[in-house]
Amino acid sequence: MNLLGSRSQHPGWPQPVGPLRVAAGVVRLRPVRLRDAAQWSRIRLADRNHLEPWEPSTDLDWQLRHAVSSWPSVCSGLRAEARKGRMLPYVIEVDGQFAGQLTIGNVTHGALRSAWIGYWVASELIGGGIATAALALGLDHCFGPVMLHRVEATVRPENAPSRAVLAKAGFREEGLLKRYLDVDGAWRDHLLVALTIEEINGSVTSALVRAGHASWA
Repeated sequence: MNLLGSRSQHPGWPQPVGPLRVAAGVVRLRPVRLRDAAQWSRIRLADRNHLEPWEPSTDLDWQLRHAVSSWPSVCSGLRAEARKGRMLPYVIEVDGQFAGQLTIGNVTHGALRSAWIGYWVASELIGGGIATAALALGLDHCFGPVMLHRVEATVRPENAPSRAVLAKAGFREEGLLKRYLDVDGAWRDHLLVALTIEEINGSVTSALVRAGHASWA
């Protein structure tokens, strides 16, 4: 038995997650793959005005960062982190089509057993419950196969739609992180929200179904 190889396998990876049905369609999470390049680039370039105000600043031009030719290195980097057990990088699919991404990062086991979670959805699909469903699926995966105890997220106070998604999934606010990230050209405050396994009543997805926000697919 290759003990070193077995230790490198991330709990819960590369297992797909879902499905869950919402108004927009059937939502699933599956690992990022190299052939996502064209769809990823098309959406990211088209949605610059929708996405850039909420994402960390970089020195690279948006067009260059999101060209089709940039995806292989991005994808390879994400999958390398997954193989090391530090990340679970997923594509959000709706009815089998690329709709966005959900990433579980800074995965730590041992006494902490925690991670952060982040997501984005194509602007043309917003309003159909996709982000909420994807977040719920990701959280149940964290608290199940990935064997985590706590998941946290950060969100700018002005980002009302994302705060609503996080609240619907059961996150509670823990505090305000002053000048936390360089976003859209300035150091921005972010709210820290978190959820632990003790706060889950069965599962996050089952709570959405009970509340009428989703149904089993």
